[in-house]
Amino acid sequence: MAIERDGDFVTFSQHIQEQQLRFPNASGQFSWLLSGITLATRMIGSYVRRAGLIDVWGEEGAINIQGEAQKKLDVIANRTLEKTLGYRGNVGIIASEEDNEPRVLHEVEPDDSYIVMFDPLDGSSNIDVNVSVGTIFTIFRNPPEINGAAESVLQPGTEQVAAGYVLYGPSTVLVYTCGNGVHQFTLDPQIGTFLLTRENMQMPDYARSYSVNEAYAGRFPEGYQKYLAWTKQAGEGGFTSRYVGSLVADFHRILVSGGVYLYPPTTEHPDGKLRLMYECNPLAFLAEQAGGAAVDGRGHRIVDCMPTQVHDRTPLVIGGRRNVDEVLRFLEG
Repeated sequence: MAIERDGDFVTFSQHIQEQQLRFPNASGQFSWLLSGITLATRMIGSYVRRAGLIDVWGEEGAINIQGEAQKKLDVIANRTLEKTLGYRGNVGIIASEEDNEPRVLHEVEPDDSYIVMFDPLDGSSNIDVNVSVGTIFTIFRNPPEINGAAESVLQPGTEQVAAGYVLYGPSTVLVYTCGNGVHQFTLDPQIGTFLLTRENMQMPDYARSYSVNEAYAGRFPEGYQKYLAWTKQAGEGGFTSRYVGSLVADFHRILVSGGVYLYPPTTEHPDGKLRLMYECNPLAFLAEQAGGAAVDGRGHRIVDCMPTQVHDRTPLVIGGRRNVDEVLRFLEG
C-alpha cells in the first residue's frame, strides 16, 4: 500500500506513515507521539520568530538544575513540550534540561509506551541577539521491568528508537532519525507543516573545518590544544573555524558541510558541560546514521556511555568519521 503524496511534496506525517509500512504490526501510536513533537516545535518556532515583539526576551528569574539562569523562552518551550506530549497517551515519562527530575505523565501500557527527553531550547542565551537556537529530543522505550521514572530513563544511547532536532534559523528545519537514515524537513509557514527537503543525508567523511569555543583553549587537556595548534598549520591554507555557540546550529552545519565539533573537558568542568542524555545521545545517533562518528574523547562511543543520572555530562567530539579519527590521534598520542 502506497501513501498518497501532496503533489511534489512529502509531509512529515506522510513520511512517517511510509516508514511504518515497513512494520506490519505498527500501531500508529509512535507517529502520534512524533506529531506532538512537531506541533510543539511549530509553536516554539512561532515564539522565537516573534521574540522581539512579545515579552519573551530576558531571564525568567529562576535557576534550573544545571545552575543556569532560565530564559523566559526556556520556560515557554519546556511547558509547550510538556503540554503537547501530555495529550499523547503513550508517553509515560518525560525528562527535560529545565526539570530537576524525570516526571511520569501517564500510567501507560508497557507494550507500547515511550520516554521522551529533550533540551527544549538549546542556545537560549542567543535569543536576545537573534542568533539561531534549537530544540533537541530523543525517544526511548519505557522498560516495563523497571519501576520508577528516575531509573527508567537511565539507558545507553544505543537504546534510542528516534532522535532529532529542530533548528530555528532563517528557515525552521526538522532533522530526525528512527534508525533508518537521517531526513530533513523544512517548515512551510504558509501551510504550517514540515515538508521533506533532504532524504538519507550523509555527513561528509572529511572537511578542513572545526567548531569549538577557543576562548577556553588554555583550559583544555593537552591533546585538544595540540590538535587546535596543528589545524592552524596543517597543509596549504590550514583549517577554517566555524563556531556559532548554539549546539544545534553548529552540528547542523557539520552534518551538511562536514568537519568536527569539539566540546572538551576543562579544568573547571573535567567531565564536560554538555548533557549526555538529551544533547549528546540524540546528536550522536544522528551522526552515526549519517555516516559520521561521536565519541567522548576517552575511548568510548557516546551512545555506549551508561548514564548514572538524567543530567550526566560528557565531553563530545562529533563529526565526519575521518575528522573524529584525526582528533583522537592527538588525544591518544
